[in-house]
Amino acid sequence: MNLPFDLPYEWRVGWRYTRAARSARRNGFISFISGVSVLGIALGVAALIIVLSVMNGFQKEVRDRMLSVIAHVEILDTSGIGLRDWQVLAAEAKKHPAVVGAAPFVPAQALIARGEDMRGSVVRGILPEAEATVTPLAATMKDTFARLTPGGWGVVIGQEMARSLGVMEGDSLTLVAPSGQVTPAGVVPRVKQVTVVGTFSAGHYEYDNGLVMMHIDDAARLFRTGGPAGVQLRLKDPQDARLVAAELSDRLGGDVVVRDWTRTNRNWFDAVQVEKRMMFIILTLIVAVAAFNLVSTLVMTVTDKQADIAILRTLGASPRSIMGIFMVQGSLSGVMGTLGGLGLGLLVACNIDVIVPFIERLLGVHFLPGSIYLISKMPSDPQSADVVPIAVISLLLSLLATLYPSWRASRVQPAEALRYE
Repeated sequence: MNLPFDLPYEWRVGWRYTRAARSARRNGFISFISGVSVLGIALGVAALIIVLSVMNGFQKEVRDRMLSVIAHVEILDTSGIGLRDWQVLAAEAKKHPAVVGAAPFVPAQALIARGEDMRGSVVRGILPEAEATVTPLAATMKDTFARLTPGGWGVVIGQEMARSLGVMEGDSLTLVAPSGQVTPAGVVPRVKQVTVVGTFSAGHYEYDNGLVMMHIDDAARLFRTGGPAGVQLRLKDPQDARLVAAELSDRLGGDVVVRDWTRTNRNWFDAVQVEKRMMFIILTLIVAVAAFNLVSTLVMTVTDKQADIAILRTLGASPRSIMGIFMVQGSLSGVMGTLGGLGLGLLVACNIDVIVPFIERLLGVHFLPGSIYLISKMPSDPQSADVVPIAVISLLLSLLATLYPSWRASRVQPAEALRYE
């Protein structure tokens, strides 16, 4: 491949040196080191893309399972007496173009007991027909949630909780509310017998093992909220939850608290982001090491090409032009390594659902056993927000690695270089 002849001669000479370094047998060692540098950059870039894509895939899987159970945005009443007319608040929230569904709810915490076994749980009072517009779990289990009727004192619990408590549909559980009632004998906790009318599996252990759903009227009576304590919202795009929550908070005033799913699950959200940043930094060091291998390649090339440098200088080439020639040579190696890494990384990341099962069959192992992990397949989600910075950083590191050898080349004195030729 030849470069266009209208390019500056520094580009043409730099490209010629790059090709010569890979084809000339006389400079086989330099060619080998140059090839290793390009291969190292390519493997480093590919590793970064693959790892971050897999992390994005896991994050997306967990997020989707989490958001199948919880709403994107919650609007909570701060008066403590409950919402007398939740439809008005829901209608006001629906005026926002990003909101596509709304449902009332009562959030609470309670102890749930079965015989001698007792544990803490999160109780959510819901209106079944409205809940289906907010959470995918309720939408796919309409028949199960329809069994929650006012005054029926039925509950729907996660399969992990049902398994650990040893209960099935039709069995009874005891709910103990945290705030008791005052009697002549003192404060007595409020206790209510409830019946398991169904179970769910969201694929997220925290909710499968700790969430109890009951009808909103029953929850309001048990926890004495006087009615719905808030409104749940579903958005077109869950990634806009933080922005939409801030806009709704300004619109609805100070009588309510608006919080989005990224804040209610802030520990998980922040942990994932920190882990991803640290992995990015660690793997970028691999690219940096490979990029700075270009230094040794260019230093040896400069030593080998001293006679050529001297001839160019005697023909009128300036030190800046000499420096530009070797910067072009090193940068082209970085570009080839980066492009090769991008191609390899995206190829693997986009076909990881085929590659990983093939490796598992070849080695006779299973990387994510379904009996141990909630996710049994390796997910992958390449994103341009990761790929573009990786490519830019790789190119910048490659360019940075060419500066010192190129500067040394520009300092070569023609008389000294030609003395022993």
